[in-house]
Amino acid sequence: MSEADQDAARVRELSHFIDGQHAKGASGRFGNVFDPAQGRVAARVPFANAADVRAAVAAAKAAFPAWSETPPLKRARMMFRFKQLLDEHIDEIATLITRDHGKLFSDAQGEVLRGIEIVEFACGIPTLLKTDFTDQVSGGMDAWNLRQPLGVAAGVTPFNFPVVVPCWMFAMAAACGNTFVLKPSEQTPSPSIRLAELFIEAGFPKGVFNVVHGHKETVDALIEHPDVVAISSVTSTPVAEYIHRESAKHGKRVQSLGSAKNHLIVMPDADLDLTVNAIIGSAYGSAGERCMATSVVVAVGRIADELLERLVPRVRSLRIGGGLEPDLDMGPLVTAAHRTKVLGYIEVGVAGGAKLVVDGRGLNFPGHEAGFFLGGSLFDDVKPNMRIYREEIFGPVLSVVRVPDLKSAIALVNAHELGNCVSLFTTDGGSARVFSRQIQVGMVGINVPAPVPVAWHSFGGWKRSLFGDHHTYGEEAVRFYTHYKSVMQRWPDSIAKGAEFAMPVAR
Repeated sequence: MSEADQDAARVRELSHFIDGQHAKGASGRFGNVFDPAQGRVAARVPFANAADVRAAVAAAKAAFPAWSETPPLKRARMMFRFKQLLDEHIDEIATLITRDHGKLFSDAQGEVLRGIEIVEFACGIPTLLKTDFTDQVSGGMDAWNLRQPLGVAAGVTPFNFPVVVPCWMFAMAAACGNTFVLKPSEQTPSPSIRLAELFIEAGFPKGVFNVVHGHKETVDALIEHPDVVAISSVTSTPVAEYIHRESAKHGKRVQSLGSAKNHLIVMPDADLDLTVNAIIGSAYGSAGERCMATSVVVAVGRIADELLERLVPRVRSLRIGGGLEPDLDMGPLVTAAHRTKVLGYIEVGVAGGAKLVVDGRGLNFPGHEAGFFLGGSLFDDVKPNMRIYREEIFGPVLSVVRVPDLKSAIALVNAHELGNCVSLFTTDGGSARVFSRQIQVGMVGINVPAPVPVAWHSFGGWKRSLFGDHHTYGEEAVRFYTHYKSVMQRWPDSIAKGAEFAMPVAR
């Protein structure tokens, strides 16, 4: 067998997952899923057309009446079983993430664990759905409220977190009594299929969780389908804005998370050992392909030169290789096209006058010559008007901006159109308090890089990093995936005789 035939034999054929089983789909169109470390096609994924989406939504709609009436405790017990299965399959799921995405296996294991934390939170749904009761709001009258499921919900998720972001959505939606259709990234689809298989194995009814693959045509079909009542998405800001706008036009409830440009501010009093470790991990972990990655270091005052002296050798010494290899710091980027995009930003930065003090281009590994690798890059003297400062790069490229004081640092961050997350490194509690109150960003870390909220809090940015009224997961997810209903009740023996035409008041 030739090498080309061997490569073809290794290509996996993926599927949709509709109504509890694998489905090839009706479109006849496919996309390639790459092995980023080898630069070769590793799988083919079917792209759904409108008919495939209709089938998935029909399955979800058919499952909704019985599922929505299933007691929350029974839903929680199934979620406990799903959590147990995830625990048992951590390494398997992490391997799927690494093969599709390229992130380090240890990083992928961490992603699965963060997904499990969301599922653990969803296991508490009987308590989360508890509401308020007021006895005797008026003579013989009581009042209470309910939180009831919406119907069929849908999710559009990104390539960089193919397990944890879907868990933000379908686990919380299903726990609240909804049914769900997931459209994962076509670049990293394999983990979602495995999640759907384990969901069925955990005892969830067919149709509660469905997976369809594709790109814009699939997303538009979900947006336009009249039986999809809510859509959650995590994408780039232009796409997030589009999904929010079009979903709203079709009368859907929508939360749409967009791009990020995350700053890490370093004060002159910061512990530099702690700070440099935090910067290296948060800027270059997962090759910078994280919406919470540090992409801008804001050096305040005299700290800038010493900070650069420490950062440069650390960036140059990053250990880079295939994601399944041990003892590495960073793997490849997800696709050749994305690598080309990031390379373009490095060229734009150089042309724009920023100082490229570490150049990650030209990286090559024996045995991985076709892989989508890029070394860490570091720019100094970046200005706010430069494209590499304004736009999200989503790769292993870090920019350093110098400012004179904390006031200037806060003004710099607040002026940016994106407000996903920000961190301040300092040993001064007063500076930290001023910063946390004045900064106009959704997620804030004090001596914490990439401050991703834990499962029982909620995740989301401000400004053009989030479109919609709700953040995701945590108690915000319960609010997003339920209707609020207020009930007032009294019985005939307490009802006054005759019609009342005045405004009702408590008696």
